[in-house]
Amino acid sequence: MTAVAEMSRVYLRINAAVGSEKEVRDALRRIKGVKAADMVTGRYDVIAIIEEESYENTFKTVLDKIRGIKGITKTETDLVVE
Repeated sequence: MTAVAEMSRVYLRINAAVGSEKEVRDALRRIKGVKAADMVTGRYDVIAIIEEESYENTFKTVLDKIRGIKGITKTETDLVVE
C-alpha cells in the first residue's frame, strides 16, 4: 500500500496598510503556492488561497514569504479540513 500525498489548502485573510492593497495583492500573486489573491470588500483587504504539498510547506510559505510583504499589517489563516 502506498501513501497518498497530503495536499494542503488554506485561505489567508489579510489586512493591508491604507493604499497598499494592490501592491500586497500583486506581491502575493508572484509567490509560488499562491493560487489566487484578490482584493475584497469588508473586514479584510485581500484574501488569498494557498496550496502546497503539505501543511508544513504552507506554513513555511506564510511565515517566510507572505508575512514579510511590505504593507501587510495582519493575517489570519483558515485551514481547509475537507
